[in-house]
Amino acid sequence: MATVTTASAQQLDTLCINTIRTLSIDAVQQANSGHPGTPMGMAPVAYELWQRFLAFDPEYAAWPNRDRFVLSIGHASMLLYSMLHLTGVKELDSSNRPTHKLAVPLEDIQRFRQLGSKCPGHPEYRWTSGVETTTGPLGQGVANSVGMAIAERWLAHHFNRPGFELFNYSVYAMCGDGDMMEGISSEAGSLAGHLKLGNLCWIYDSNRITIEGSTDLAFNDDVAGRFASYGWNVGHVADANDTVALGKAIRDFQLDNTRPTMIIVHSHIGYGAPTRQDTKEAHGEPLGEAEVKGAKRFYGWPEDAKFLVPDGVREHFTESLGKRGHDLRAKWNSLRDAYAKEFPDLAKQLDLMLKRELPEGWDKNLPVFPADAKGMAGRDASGKALNVLAQNVPWLMGGAADLAPSTKTRLTAVEAGDFQADNYGGRNMHFGIREHVMAAILNGMSLSHVRPYGSGFLIFSDYARASIRLSAIMEIPTIHVFTHDSIGVGEDGPTHQPIEQLASLRAIPGMHIFRPGDANEMVEAWKVIMKFRHEPSLLLASRQPIPVLDRTKYAAASGVAKGGYVLVDAEDSKPDVVLIASGTEVPLCVEAYEKLKAEGVKARVVSLPCWELFAAQDQSYRDAVLPPSIKGRVAVEMASTFGWERYVGLEGKIVGMRTFGASAPLKDLLKHFGFTVDAVVAAAKDVMTKAR
Repeated sequence: MATVTTASAQQLDTLCINTIRTLSIDAVQQANSGHPGTPMGMAPVAYELWQRFLAFDPEYAAWPNRDRFVLSIGHASMLLYSMLHLTGVKELDSSNRPTHKLAVPLEDIQRFRQLGSKCPGHPEYRWTSGVETTTGPLGQGVANSVGMAIAERWLAHHFNRPGFELFNYSVYAMCGDGDMMEGISSEAGSLAGHLKLGNLCWIYDSNRITIEGSTDLAFNDDVAGRFASYGWNVGHVADANDTVALGKAIRDFQLDNTRPTMIIVHSHIGYGAPTRQDTKEAHGEPLGEAEVKGAKRFYGWPEDAKFLVPDGVREHFTESLGKRGHDLRAKWNSLRDAYAKEFPDLAKQLDLMLKRELPEGWDKNLPVFPADAKGMAGRDASGKALNVLAQNVPWLMGGAADLAPSTKTRLTAVEAGDFQADNYGGRNMHFGIREHVMAAILNGMSLSHVRPYGSGFLIFSDYARASIRLSAIMEIPTIHVFTHDSIGVGEDGPTHQPIEQLASLRAIPGMHIFRPGDANEMVEAWKVIMKFRHEPSLLLASRQPIPVLDRTKYAAASGVAKGGYVLVDAEDSKPDVVLIASGTEVPLCVEAYEKLKAEGVKARVVSLPCWELFAAQDQSYRDAVLPPSIKGRVAVEMASTFGWERYVGLEGKIVGMRTFGASAPLKDLLKHFGFTVDAVVAAAKDVMTKAR
């Protein structure tokens, strides 16, 4: 290994900073892909934060009371990978236990952006240990950080006791001009200020360059004024290389527990590059060999050395960050052991929560609804189940985007309370009319191991889709409750009637979408969702009443656990036609079944509330529910027909929506769009004729 001689602590600091820079430069250059400029400019900031302040133990990157570092500017991923490598962060196994392997070996940095490398183009949670959240789309990381800060405040209120401060961590998010332009950062900043999250610090890299060029092309916000108006403390560091000024700004944050902090740092993108410093080319392109050598000359670095980690650099991180983190974690472990003896019930809750397991009796007292032709709205059944579950699972918490009275997601127990700046123990969240940031905050909360849910109208899932998608990528069990799930919204009209949303959400890999067919299916859906440890879910509920089916006459709602099941069948179990539906259309198919039966037609009704669970069953079960030999099939759903072809085949029919909706009373809409018993019966007879 090549050696660079050091003579003082200050020179050693500079050596470490330049190692971060050159590792980032070399990785991007070798991959011929990536973003070198921000790591070059912000390396001193990352170094100062990690080396002097971060409460983080590289030996155990999942220590519960660690400070969180979120790289919201995910394109600058090499900055984080360099830090993870140089600080010696250890890889976690599938159970989040530390191993002796490096989370980011040098070989993976050398294979940056290559298949299988621990250093993908953007940081990926669960893929690279030490990465707190998946940050790709700008604004997501800062929004996640608000969820993490909310979780810390709740955890501290719920678990801490005098003399036992188990939770007191801070959340740091490094962001950039792109984050500030994305609307989600405004949503997140506004809510964080309202909640006075004094444990939250955003470090804003104001380098004034984007892919197209200077930010003057499209952005001249007074960011400091904006965040001051949100109630934030705003600090300034004029030069990213001034680690003394940065250290003071971080200490100021740590001393102010009454409001979130933004530290605006002015940096030079591509710092040290002879001709590319402060240019758009430094943002998203490799520097090129000549420019790389020029930058290394500027740093006093061996020009031809690649992926050089000089002697003493790793040791320097170990002596400071490593020792501090080790000592803090050891102290915390001792505190937790004493806490377990003093407060065994709370300690047990904490262990279960951190393992994403459920307490004993978590499903006790869940309602069972009697048959009722008038029925119950899906949202009402969901609310009743949710409130029982919240009594049994203390860390289940959430709210709505200003729609809790409509989505029925308010926790009604007096002790649940509202999460506000003066009550961090509240479990009812008020996200305001901010669907996008609500979903991103849920992700941040879930990453902190509380069990969060958020709610709104299904049509507004479009506003939240980017964050919903990321929960699936990260494999975290966020819960989204979307009501007003079809043209059943009625008079509100096509702007509020979801048509294509259901098919679009079903297209997200790893997402589980539940659309229960009556109140008892709704309860069963909640039971399935609560047991998820890595699967995000969307629970769809109707505004209008759905008949509660007589389960002495029809199959038990427990079939929801398999995603789809035979609700009612021909007497000889050899139907000529199969009617398939989800949600409010299930009772409609039951009515059509009864009419067909009266006419001597052998039919079967299949309730299919969750396609993803059904697809996960073995082939024999799926064939038993939907026999391949039966070609006469009709699917009924008040949404886009897209996707139902997989279940009805070429010979089947889909009773669905092929246009947007309309503004009218529900009864008129059902007749106008063909969601009637007669229409389903006619479709059944038609497919039977074609199948013969």
